[in-house]
Amino acid sequence: METQEIIAVPAVHVQDRAASKRRRSAGGDPTPHMADAPFLSLREIEKSYDGINLVVKRLCLDVRRGEFLTLLGPSGSGKTTLLMILAGFEQPTHGVIELAGRDLTRTPPFKRDIGMVFQNYALFPHMTVAENIAFPLIARRTPKIEIAARVARALGMIKLEGLGGRRPAQLSGGQQQRVALARALVYEPAIVLMDEPLGALDKQLREHMQVEIKNLHHELGLTVIYVTHDQDEALAMSDRVAVFSGGIVEQVDIPKRIYEEPQTRFVAGFVGENNLLTGMVVSAASAATPCRVRVGASEVLAMAAAPLDEGQAVTLVLRPERIVLAPYPGQVPQTHQATITDVSYFGDRVRLRCCLFGRDDFSVKIANLAALSGLAAGQQVALGWLPQDCRALSV
Repeated sequence: METQEIIAVPAVHVQDRAASKRRRSAGGDPTPHMADAPFLSLREIEKSYDGINLVVKRLCLDVRRGEFLTLLGPSGSGKTTLLMILAGFEQPTHGVIELAGRDLTRTPPFKRDIGMVFQNYALFPHMTVAENIAFPLIARRTPKIEIAARVARALGMIKLEGLGGRRPAQLSGGQQQRVALARALVYEPAIVLMDEPLGALDKQLREHMQVEIKNLHHELGLTVIYVTHDQDEALAMSDRVAVFSGGIVEQVDIPKRIYEEPQTRFVAGFVGENNLLTGMVVSAASAATPCRVRVGASEVLAMAAAPLDEGQAVTLVLRPERIVLAPYPGQVPQTHQATITDVSYFGDRVRLRCCLFGRDDFSVKIANLAALSGLAAGQQVALGWLPQDCRALSV
């Protein structure tokens, strides 16, 4: 089965690959060709194991051909259950799954044309690398000559040429994960599902594999649905991110908007670090316009995420890195006096904990500059920010 011949990626992927490049050159937003009918469509999906409690609740989600969509959320939020439903290992209690217009809801896993990559690799220890990669093709009764050619191409794709005769135990963790990825791709499935595929790897190897997976997605025009609880991983790898909480999708958007423009308090609190402040609107404001919010005895300038009424309770969302320390005149429209309670050194940056608005855990992140070496607990500092960097969300 093992051979050193490396065959080029089939021409069927050329259009998807070009589309993928256009999408990235546009900064991550979907291009017009991707706005047509969805490739994968989930409608009103629900899942209950006991007939009472729903693990997934009335979920509707569309995935475009060639898209890298990440399901992000804490443990128990429903993201892995949804992946198992897509793979056919679990049946939805309610709802419909369509792939390219074909109803997959009750289709068995081996007929779904969907590849799966698990966190624990799930390689067969008694088989060689080449035999592991070939397994899905053998199960589909692919001719032997074609199997040999596809396995050779897959080994070249994951840069493991010459290692087809080894057993999984003779490979590193990163190499085993690449073999698992090649096995999922070798029969060219319509969609590849990945369930925490890098969770068992150390930080450096995980970051390397993120690049490897992104490159394969880019070159092959793959449609990928990726599950992780790692926020940095989701933001770095995805075309879009779906943030899960309690069985529902809180927000689906491109990474930049997930981070910069959270639509709910959960998304704001879960993705990255935020200062979350409770306040009351001083005067009515329309969406995407500055407003004044009373926080304790102070008034804060913020940007309304949605129309707000006077007297309405809101949550202010402010990223620590968007706060300006000791702003010069005119740099920000208003400043607030704070007291440093703690200074943490992270090499490239410094994090301050400050007492502000009656709380002592207000976080500020600033670049590590020589001029900041004298900062210490108990010191008084002036803080400010631009209104557009502070979002006011309805409670």
